[in-house]
Amino acid sequence: MEPQQETSPDGVLVRIGQAIMLHRAGDREEARNRLALLWSETTGEGDLFHRCTIAHYMADTQDDPGAELEWDRRALAAADALTDDEVEWGEHSLAVRSLYPSLYLNLAADHAKLGDSGAARRELRRAQGALGSLADDEYGAGIRAAVGRLETRLGPV
Repeated sequence: MEPQQETSPDGVLVRIGQAIMLHRAGDREEARNRLALLWSETTGEGDLFHRCTIAHYMADTQDDPGAELEWDRRALAAADALTDDEVEWGEHSLAVRSLYPSLYLNLAADHAKLGDSGAARRELRRAQGALGSLADDEYGAGIRAAVGRLETRLGPV
């Protein structure tokens, strides 16, 4: 069955959510295919929040650690572009700020997988520095715990 090709902002978020659900259910390839389609359909400043989100989850569907790192870099670049003065964050401001600890954590984990402990520690420090933007909720607790686990694996930063 073909996925619904909704292109409104809310429709894009629904389609991203559907791809995430497929990935979490174990259909990594279909999730990757759908996220790739969404990536090709989003362009420009108006889509930066969506591109950040797509790249963030696309990284998780990669089999190759180098490709995962590249997608995580794309996610960070889109998030950084959203912080420029020319781009209005609007309703996504808090969501993007709370993504930074996870974006940095993912980059640290990518570098660790690739054997670059120096870069991994650098990104882990950035993640630790951004933890204050997280809410005191389940998501925030999960990111804090993951940062702690990676710090244990890498040693003090």
